[in-house]
Amino acid sequence: MFDQCLYFNTSALARRLEREWSEAFEPFDLTPPQGFMLRAVLERPGSLQRELADLLSIARPTATRVLDGLESRGYLERQRTEGDQREVAIMPTAQAVAIRDALNHASAQVTGRIKRSLGGEAFVDTVSRLRTARATLG
Repeated sequence: MFDQCLYFNTSALARRLEREWSEAFEPFDLTPPQGFMLRAVLERPGSLQRELADLLSIARPTATRVLDGLESRGYLERQRTEGDQREVAIMPTAQAVAIRDALNHASAQVTGRIKRSLGGEAFVDTVSRLRTARATLG
């Protein structure tokens, strides 16, 4: 019935992936959005909140909520920038740096399982096509 429905199929896929990533980030007491945000902060310390929102393709209020959750868990801190006191740089804490490798390993494990299930070439092609569709519709 919904074989050709982009909404139905991408939503069903998103729900399945949400379960995979929830399990991966559970040992860190993180939701998938928090896990990906923390990985971005660790990769790009000092990024501005708006830059992180753009990088993760989420709305700024959503980024604020995710960052609030990470801050409350002790994984990041907000620091006023020197140039513009209205801007806030997002910095990982020592606690975040301490779990960086384990967090990246958990992510790599999920990605590896999905790649094996789909096949490497199909995985790369699927991600590429989804990114193209997102950019085209976006």
